[in-house]
Amino acid sequence: MTAPEPGPGPEVRFPDHPGVPVPERGAWLRRGISRNGGPLLVEREAVWLQAGPYYADSRGFAGTTSYDGSRVRFHHLTGEPGEDVGAFRWEGDHLVEWGTNPDGSTFLEIWDPLPGADGADGADGSWSGPGYHVVRVGRHVVHVDSRAGTYWRL
Repeated sequence: MTAPEPGPGPEVRFPDHPGVPVPERGAWLRRGISRNGGPLLVEREAVWLQAGPYYADSRGFAGTTSYDGSRVRFHHLTGEPGEDVGAFRWEGDHLVEWGTNPDGSTFLEIWDPLPGADGADGADGSWSGPGYHVVRVGRHVVHVDSRAGTYWRL
C-alpha cells in the first residue's frame, strides 16, 4: 500500500469529505507513521484497542473517544496527558488517520486490524481504577498506567 500524502508542511489536510468515526470495537496494529509530512516509518510496535467509547494505546495512554461528525478526539485520561484530534478513512482493510498532537505537530498513521479480536467469549470491555485503565477486545489486552502501556495477546 502506498501511504496517502498528508499535505504540505506541518499542516495536515483533512479529507475533503467528513471522516468516519472510529469503529465501536476493534484491535489495531500500527503499520506506519508519518510525522509533520515526513516519510512513513515503522517504529516500535503500537497496538490500539477500542471497546465502545473507551480506548487504550500500548504507547502509554488511554481514555475515551468522541466524534463530531468529521473528526475524532482521543481524550487521554490515563498515562501520557493530552488530547489528540484526527480524521479517519478506510483504504481497503487499512484505517488511515490524520491528526494533530497536543503540541501542534501532525501525524498520519496506518492501522491494520489484528486477528483474534472476535470476542466470542464475551470478555470484551474496559476497566479502570486509581491510576490505571485496561481495555480488552477478543484475545487482545492493553493496560495503561502512569509509567507505561503494556500489550498482551491471550
